[in-house]
Amino acid sequence: MAEPHGETAMRERHLSAHEDATDGIEFSAWIGGDHYRTEEGVETRDPAIDEPILAVPRCDARDVDAAVEAAWDAFDREWKSTTPRERSGVMFEWIDVLTDHVEELALLECLDTGKPMAQAHGEVEGAIDTLEYYASVCRAQRAEQIPAGEDLHLYTKHEPYGVVGQIVPWNFPMWAAAWKLGPALAAGNATVLKPSTDSPLTTIRIAQLSEGILPDGVLNVVTGKGSEAGGAITEHEEIRKVSFTGSTAVGAGVMHAAADRVAPVTLELGGKSPFVVFPDADLDRVVDAVADGIFYSTGEICDAFSRALVHEDILEEFTDRFVEKAESYVLGDPLDEETTMGPLTSQSQFDTVTEYIETGNGEAELLCGGGRPDDPKLEDGWYVEPTVFGDVKNSDTIAQEEIFGPVQTIIPFSSYEEAIEIANDTRYGLAAGIGTESTSLVHNAAADIDAGLIYVNEYGPILPEAPYGGFKESGAGKDLGLEALDHYRKTKSVYVNLSEPSV
Repeated sequence: MAEPHGETAMRERHLSAHEDATDGIEFSAWIGGDHYRTEEGVETRDPAIDEPILAVPRCDARDVDAAVEAAWDAFDREWKSTTPRERSGVMFEWIDVLTDHVEELALLECLDTGKPMAQAHGEVEGAIDTLEYYASVCRAQRAEQIPAGEDLHLYTKHEPYGVVGQIVPWNFPMWAAAWKLGPALAAGNATVLKPSTDSPLTTIRIAQLSEGILPDGVLNVVTGKGSEAGGAITEHEEIRKVSFTGSTAVGAGVMHAAADRVAPVTLELGGKSPFVVFPDADLDRVVDAVADGIFYSTGEICDAFSRALVHEDILEEFTDRFVEKAESYVLGDPLDEETTMGPLTSQSQFDTVTEYIETGNGEAELLCGGGRPDDPKLEDGWYVEPTVFGDVKNSDTIAQEEIFGPVQTIIPFSSYEEAIEIANDTRYGLAAGIGTESTSLVHNAAADIDAGLIYVNEYGPILPEAPYGGFKESGAGKDLGLEALDHYRKTKSVYVNLSEPSV
């Protein structure tokens, strides 16, 4: 019998990988420390071959009610009385188990999102590193004594909210979950977390791997549609704080729902991030940095450098080098080591990106890409070539709206003042890049650009020690860093009168 080849071989390889990755594992919701099932399910699909991997439960408001009840029971029964040292120990025990399952989790992430294996592996390790950070700083939590007077003992204490709701996106499923879970658990909260319908598998799996370590009900995962399970989380009266990562449009709805019951929110939303390339930039470094910032993870990144602002003196050289770099990416099977770009994660995102490319063709000059790769074995997957547009005006649709795909716009500028004006001419303010060899230019531009994250001559890394979040319509509050820990704690001030008692 002849060996399969081309698209048939890739399909069979992925179907076999589906079986290997899910064999013996029930991917249900996780409530109260146990599997939780519903009558209806929702498929998660492999974007490289457009085939279902499996179906996960379609949770609704009643199921969220069950998760919230389990979370409060766990919090009141046990978790709220744990010390930071005890919580740290529990988290490290869970981390040890996750570390033993890195290869399994990376394969699930690769299949569920379409990320090349190297990226999936790195992001799983990044998620574990984030949890390690919060397990470490958990023990460093302390209150403050305020010297307000000799007859007054004034101090603060930090308390968890109790039960928090968390909603994570489809582009970085496990890593984003760790960004939420790490500070929430370290602060002493129980949580109800909803992963995306498009990529729920690693989040389900890490919750299962907490069995027998985290008290039952401390970590609950509800799966299903955002309009159902997600909406129920944002509106639930017994969820005391909500953290959401996703689109600005949905984030506005989350904020509105939380405002109706005066619940605090953390929102990490969209972006249209500029990378400003000044005339003295080292293009050997900066071209790679800008490419990493728009083509990593197939451009499905909220802080993507989707606007390259390039000084007119080096515009031609930068453009030639950048197009060459874009054309060097290897689109292919995410399971292959040589693949450097996989498919988009969903059919709907593929449709969105291709519509924006059509719009761009009517606004600017297409320099490369713009279509599906010319490879028969990839024709069933949601692949889009690395795409670069030149002669772009910052007012163009493709320069103002978040595309969330591998689409770069190159916009010229002639002066520092014009560069800053263009960089800030967007409703977003998540990230920005600066390409220059001038120290003073770095600090001036970093101060003048209205964004929450500034990268200099590179893209990344993202470290758990530093707060992550943006300005304007890119969100409110921060993930990561000690600041995120504060977002999951209430501060109480205690006044103790020490005056002499009357006899």
